[in-house]
Amino acid sequence: MVEIRPFKGIRYTKNAGKLEDLVAQPYDKITEEMQDLYYAKSDYNYCRLTLPIEKNRYEISKERLDKWFKEGIFEQEEEAGFYVYFQDFELFGKKHIRKGFFAAVKLHHFNEGIVLPHEWTHKGPKIDRLNMLKATQKFLEPGFMLYNDPDKITIKIFDEVAKEEPIMDVIDDLGVRNRVWKITEKKSIKTIQDVFMIPPGQIVIADGHHRYETACGYRDELRTLRKNWTEDDAANFRMTLLVAVQDEGLTILPTHRVLDGYELSDKAWKRVREIFDVKEIKKEEIQEFMDSYEQHAFTIYTKGKAYGIVLKDPKIIDKFIKEEHAESYKMLDVVIVREVLFNGILKTKDLKIDENIFYIRWLKDALAKVDDGKATIAVIMNSTKAAQVLDASKKGERMPQKSTDFYPKMISGLLMEDISEGEKLL
Repeated sequence: MVEIRPFKGIRYTKNAGKLEDLVAQPYDKITEEMQDLYYAKSDYNYCRLTLPIEKNRYEISKERLDKWFKEGIFEQEEEAGFYVYFQDFELFGKKHIRKGFFAAVKLHHFNEGIVLPHEWTHKGPKIDRLNMLKATQKFLEPGFMLYNDPDKITIKIFDEVAKEEPIMDVIDDLGVRNRVWKITEKKSIKTIQDVFMIPPGQIVIADGHHRYETACGYRDELRTLRKNWTEDDAANFRMTLLVAVQDEGLTILPTHRVLDGYELSDKAWKRVREIFDVKEIKKEEIQEFMDSYEQHAFTIYTKGKAYGIVLKDPKIIDKFIKEEHAESYKMLDVVIVREVLFNGILKTKDLKIDENIFYIRWLKDALAKVDDGKATIAVIMNSTKAAQVLDASKKGERMPQKSTDFYPKMISGLLMEDISEGEKLL
């Protein structure tokens, strides 16, 4: 079963300055330009820990942490708790609130069937985050996982807690409002924990597969290195944002597939028309066309023209996939595009990210890539649904790379978890 525990979060103190000058985007979303801006904001900006400009970044992060603790910039809270986290954001003219909470989640390797991956990932910089973890002995940034709460028990608790003043409230540089409340009351903590004990007792990684595997590997190493190791060691648990699949603010953006070096020949178009209903649409009508279908609809944009395509018969996918897969997996839009359109019709081989395939969040950027001559074909997608992510994962399936884009990203600098030797979660 999934085991979650309250933890004693490490937070900025008032000595650090205004929180808006301290928080930063996740380390893997920070560009060099953003680095410079964060450094200019404050001598204590969180970017100076997660992604230092200096070459000896791991040593620098450790030195800064030690120094900032001594200066009273950071402080570990005396009482363990869960931390409710609301993100208020606007998307396509509509306002949303994503509701979740930070907890320490017990680490399990994927083959244990408790914490599940949801998609295949490109080989990531695992060694970089491992080195940072070893140097700092802190989880500087949280993981992100999904859980099932059909009766919305946890969400009701969050809404009740949110009637009070938050302990942190900051609008980040992307305009997202981030609010945090702390739960220390034992009855509420037990009620939340019980939701995770309901069979089959599984949670799904939404974002951060590489960092989760890094945490598991380091935990295994510490089990043999630490003389006083117990299963209550903080390093056996990872600070994680947990969001219920039923949360109305849980938002997944589409990730459009843009190809370079491939063309749709007359023969290819003939095959497309055999499998899909095809109609030419105006460029400015693409979003309207996509919004009119729940699934199995795409737009091909090439040579300045847009074509709305809709799959005629979902059973056709069986002719393109030879391996055994769950039916729900085969019905995923991302699978249909990869297996039918790319591998089957366009005969794409090993696509290399940022060389001949680009994964792009916003529609206008995907179209511009083609219009600017930097790509030849854009395939416009609809979003993968959160329920589909949970369903596929629990059936042992992994979606294709870049199947999901959870929005917004969690801001960094609100909390960190100490995993130093002797730190226990009880």
